[in-house]
Amino acid sequence: MDTDAQLSERDRSPAPDEAPGDGMPDQGAEQGSRSARFPRWVRRVRVRRVWRWLTGGGPLRRLGLLLIVCLVFLLLVSSYVVQPFQIPSGSMQQTFRVGDRVLANKLAYRFGDEPRRGDVIVFDGTGSFVQDTPSENLVTALIRKGASAVGLMRPAETDYIKRVVGVGGDRVRCCDRRGRLEVNGRPVLEEYLYPGDEPSRVPFDIVVPEGKLWVMGDHRSDSRDSRDHLGEPGGGTVPLDRVIGRADWIGWPLGRMTSLKRPDAFADVPDPGGPGGGTGHPGGPHG
Repeated sequence: MDTDAQLSERDRSPAPDEAPGDGMPDQGAEQGSRSARFPRWVRRVRVRRVWRWLTGGGPLRRLGLLLIVCLVFLLLVSSYVVQPFQIPSGSMQQTFRVGDRVLANKLAYRFGDEPRRGDVIVFDGTGSFVQDTPSENLVTALIRKGASAVGLMRPAETDYIKRVVGVGGDRVRCCDRRGRLEVNGRPVLEEYLYPGDEPSRVPFDIVVPEGKLWVMGDHRSDSRDSRDHLGEPGGGTVPLDRVIGRADWIGWPLGRMTSLKRPDAFADVPDPGGPGGGTGHPGGPHG
């Protein structure tokens, strides 16, 4: 024990031949002494004792600590690298089925790359597909995030998964005389569509604003996507900063595990404003 730090009031009182305050530390010195004592206390902590506490207490404590470490690791991975999402509806059939666990690559667009036509993305629809929602309390948010990190919970009501059909500057129109989707004046053969579906039963003609995306589900007759929000603020487009990640893999069930590739449907689409790029202004949404 540090006896110098355990002086009683009697020991601290001035001697009879001393003036009050002589030999006594001032308030600043006392505070400095207190702060100086803290590192001593820290140094008393032995790594051996900490390790004994962590490894002691029987198998239940060790199992609990292991679960906590695994959960923290999963939370870090799902926050910055890969996040699983459960498919809640049939809006992306045949690409995804209801109940599939999709892994969204959060690094896909983190280093300067942006979503391209044909990418399947997971995004937060707040402000574009849904109105602003009240924030969750801390406990609910932690539970939901922990369950989502291991794919045990459906995505939040504001999370969507759709295919990028148009990027900033693109003119997207449907449909041409043969019933095909057009991007920048070039018809797109969408082989990924749900069998028997038309590109769109609702005609539209829109120029995608810069920094936004036009997204649609593969099961067009069963998808609420950009088409359903044409008359709302933002015109149904999704801001780039709302993109959570790119759906690169199906992780569950085991029989459907696979990686996803960008289709060739948009390979011949010219850049906006280029030759054949459809520089004319749209006639506005129809229907």
